[in-house]
Amino acid sequence: MKYVGAHVSAAGGVENAPLNARAIGARAFALFTKNQRQWSAAALSAASIEAFRHNLAESGIPPEQVLPHDSYLINLGHPEQAGLDKSRAAFLDEMQRCEQLGLKLLNFHPGAHLNKLTEEESLDRVAESINRVLDQTRGVTAVIENTAGQGTTLGYKFEHLAHIIHKVEDKSRIGVCLDTCHTFTSGYDLRTTADCDQTFQRFNEIVGFQYLRGMHLNDSIPELGSRVDRHENIGQGKIGLELFLYIMNDDRFNDIPMVLETRNSELWAEEIAMLYDMEHS
Repeated sequence: MKYVGAHVSAAGGVENAPLNARAIGARAFALFTKNQRQWSAAALSAASIEAFRHNLAESGIPPEQVLPHDSYLINLGHPEQAGLDKSRAAFLDEMQRCEQLGLKLLNFHPGAHLNKLTEEESLDRVAESINRVLDQTRGVTAVIENTAGQGTTLGYKFEHLAHIIHKVEDKSRIGVCLDTCHTFTSGYDLRTTADCDQTFQRFNEIVGFQYLRGMHLNDSIPELGSRVDRHENIGQGKIGLELFLYIMNDDRFNDIPMVLETRNSELWAEEIAMLYDMEHS
């Protein structure tokens, strides 16, 4: 079964996110459990946690189909100890918030080497960061998002994802979220069925579909291989519709949250309906 949704607002409290998801016909959703542009936030209140769990049950969306996203400030591959320690503490807090809410996944960007470490050294730091946090938490899987490769960010090659996974000790709690825009702009073509076959075959050979725990469904404003991260609405960018038709009719993408982060949120309900209409077509 396909579970499509969007990254919805949690304004006014995390408990509002399931209601916002239900309002657009979502079967999955993403949210920030705290302000994504601040290091610290007040702890989740017992009332907010209870209301979130209640509203999630009311929405009919399984906890396994919720893909929270961590703060953009976190860099688990940070080259400097102070920045690394701060990022690890913030990531632990994000994982613990997921535990409190009864959620199973936490999506994150792997980090950046800031031209002060090699990519491999920084990737090793990411894996070590994950190992430390997994040791201190239970039941939540760390889900690495592939990136477009802007600046010194890691994760724009499937090999980067595989490197991190290889070094994570608990393989049952590590996974990958493929963002279609990032995949395309980092250099993997997705415009035709043949392109999709080739790209996803490479993903399976290098990483493995057993580690695919989520998707971000976005078209792309920039061109193939541009290493620029700018999302477009489905069918309105450089990728086009064929990719999304492919995903909606391929069983390898069943039973994972597939989340829209497209530019115009007013189109999300329409896009979700359109994607479901693509099934078996």
